[in-house]
Amino acid sequence: MSPALPASLVLVGAGKMGGAMLDGWLAAGLEPARVTVIDPGLPPEAAEAWAARGVRLDPAGAGEPDAVVLAVKPQGLDAAAGAVAPLAGPGTLVVSVLAGKTIADLKGRLPRARAVVRAMPNLPASIGRGATGAVASPEVSADQRRTADALLSANGLVEWVVDEGLIDAVTAVSGSGPAYVFLLAETLAEAGVAAGLPPETAARLARQTVAGAGELLGRSAAEAAELRRNVTSPGGTTAAALGVLMAGDGLAPLMREAVAAAQRRARELAG
Repeated sequence: MSPALPASLVLVGAGKMGGAMLDGWLAAGLEPARVTVIDPGLPPEAAEAWAARGVRLDPAGAGEPDAVVLAVKPQGLDAAAGAVAPLAGPGTLVVSVLAGKTIADLKGRLPRARAVVRAMPNLPASIGRGATGAVASPEVSADQRRTADALLSANGLVEWVVDEGLIDAVTAVSGSGPAYVFLLAETLAEAGVAAGLPPETAARLARQTVAGAGELLGRSAAEAAELRRNVTSPGGTTAAALGVLMAGDGLAPLMREAVAAAQRRARELAG
């Protein structure tokens, strides 16, 4: 077990994201008996599966754990706060992955809590390939930050920002970003059909192209721009296509506009 992982942890919400995070922690060596799950909506079969792995499902006796991770849906925070508030004491690290809920929101609902980390993971965290942005309240100690980093990095990359306002930009880039990539695969397949390919063939080629290029980007130390140049022969087919995508009214301004729209909406949702 990593020394940065907490000795005791309460996970509030063990749905798709919370369950994936718990899988990552257990794989990283966190002992199941050190984890308590609070989730009244957990299906019986899921509860049985976690219990069979040694995870505690009864919060009685949990005391004040070293860490509480909030992974319920944002609209479920008020309902969960009643059960969590007695557990989150002044020495407890609170890590939240709730979209749109600020550090001030969390402290308002957990009045005894001091050290709070707000994080924004994305969907690939569910397969251990996530990109998470995080920010810490001033009360978070160096040891608690290492604990938060260990918990969040069990499911992928973690990038820390110094200003909570930047979490809205994180949301716009990586939080919503997987949808942009899925749209790329979708529209690439549609373009293939327009070029004459059978729909099933176009869909398979587009899907594997996006997945393969993403894997190559993830494994390579080269920048995305360098990889792009490496596959672009002067005067070739790729150069012809990029001439359209990289035009003044092409992909770059559209992406800037899309990210700005997502950032504005994130601010609106955060109030």
